[in-house]
Amino acid sequence: MKSVQWRAVRRILAGAVALGMCAGLVAACASANAEASHTGAAAPQAPAAVVTRLDLQPAAGAVDVHPLGAARATATAGTLRDVALTDSDGDALPGTYSGDASRWTATAPLDYRETYTWSGTMVAPDGAATPLAGSFTTVAPKRLVKASTNIGEGATVGIAAPIEIRFDRDLSDEAKAEVERGLRVTTSTPVEGAWAWLPDDWGGSRVHWRPKEYWPVGTQVAVAASLYGKDLGAAGYAAADLTTHFTIGRSQIVKADEDSHRIVVIRDGQQVMDLPASYGLETDPRRVTRSGVHIVMAKSEKVLMSNPDYGYVDMPEYWAVRISNNGEFIHANPASQSAQGRRNISHGCINLSIKNAKAYFDTAMYGDPVEVTGSSVPLSAHDGDVYDWAVPWDEWKAMSKLTA
Repeated sequence: MKSVQWRAVRRILAGAVALGMCAGLVAACASANAEASHTGAAAPQAPAAVVTRLDLQPAAGAVDVHPLGAARATATAGTLRDVALTDSDGDALPGTYSGDASRWTATAPLDYRETYTWSGTMVAPDGAATPLAGSFTTVAPKRLVKASTNIGEGATVGIAAPIEIRFDRDLSDEAKAEVERGLRVTTSTPVEGAWAWLPDDWGGSRVHWRPKEYWPVGTQVAVAASLYGKDLGAAGYAAADLTTHFTIGRSQIVKADEDSHRIVVIRDGQQVMDLPASYGLETDPRRVTRSGVHIVMAKSEKVLMSNPDYGYVDMPEYWAVRISNNGEFIHANPASQSAQGRRNISHGCINLSIKNAKAYFDTAMYGDPVEVTGSSVPLSAHDGDVYDWAVPWDEWKAMSKLTA
């Protein structure tokens, strides 16, 4: 009896020990899981798949692409090699790669009416290669608008010279505003000036820039007209950009006082000439020399002058300096020499002797101001293209198409 009871007790004790061991194991597992949760450790996961993608702009098959649109190829999670964008003649546009070679960008604009073809390779991280391929076409304008300027590259001009940009087609007000947004004048010294659109009465449009006051001597001037690619409405697309750089030369001002019957030439503040002259006959409105600031526009050793109403056609005149487009010159006229310095009898020009005309001619430069005073008829838009200085400054600024 005693032996049986003892064996039962031992079985009970053994079961308790086993249960205690299991409880300890469970506690240990729970403690381990809690520690893992506390330290943030997690089971390793498989790496995300890398997606390599190629993007072409313009895309293959695109049509009527604007010539100033961005042309580029981009590789997502890949690199580019041997990228080229070639035209129908096989000429490739210049371009540059990004530092990691994941992007190629054209550095020149596209041409009008052209087909371009992509070529090159995109390489994925695993070495897989995808070719760049496909073509697109650019817009084909029905008309192109050409622009020109009156001051050539590297020229030296006078202190009253206006800048003119002339277009070979009539532009709407909206197109003029679009053009003007792309016009820039940069000067080596601060100069206040403004663009103004002058009347379109010759089959095209023109915009002038002039300073508020005469140019400072020695100013370096750069003109940039960003025109290419501009849609100018019914006139067409702008054909090309336009740039020029010029220098303002010495100051030479002609003081032309009709009442004195003389001209005085002031160079850099000093009087260098005082010459007897004859101006237009005041009793005939068609022969009056216009008052106001003219500019020297051109000069020629010989000009054939005509005015059939007054009985002469192709009459040669010498040492002629044009100061407006209404027929006004400073030139030699021996026929009026007896009146020079005494009376005004010309047909509107400023007459000098041959000797004096030659002396002045040799010094004249495009853009020199000729300030005529004392006449009864002012210079105006009726007197041709260049009457810029006859327009008051506030009125001139209001002739911009960007005036608010």
